[in-house]
Amino acid sequence: MQLIYDTLTGNTRRFAHKVADLTGLEAVALKEASPQEPYLLLTYTFGSGAVPDTTRAFLQVHAPLMRGVVSSGSFHWGENFGRAGEVIAGAYGVPFVMRVNKSGNLSDARAVAEWVRAQ
Repeated sequence: MQLIYDTLTGNTRRFAHKVADLTGLEAVALKEASPQEPYLLLTYTFGSGAVPDTTRAFLQVHAPLMRGVVSSGSFHWGENFGRAGEVIAGAYGVPFVMRVNKSGNLSDARAVAEWVRAQ
């Protein structure tokens, strides 16, 4: 499994690399990814709960190999915090693994690493 991440500010990239360090999996930037194997998508939430256009475009081509989604955001968005993950999970029928605040913490990374290992 790969970890494929979309990032705007670097938060999702930092979180993907935390998970990669714990699992030994490769973390690949979405703009450079062309998945040939199952992957976990890590993306950010844009504005007040939207899926980023870059993530949407990627999924139009590569959604069949996605096995789950993690979304980052900021607590200050309230109910829209990390909402992109919910939207993607619902649209593509994959597990919404976790939402993380900004670049997440070690506990978040461990929880996602556990999910990955169980796959």
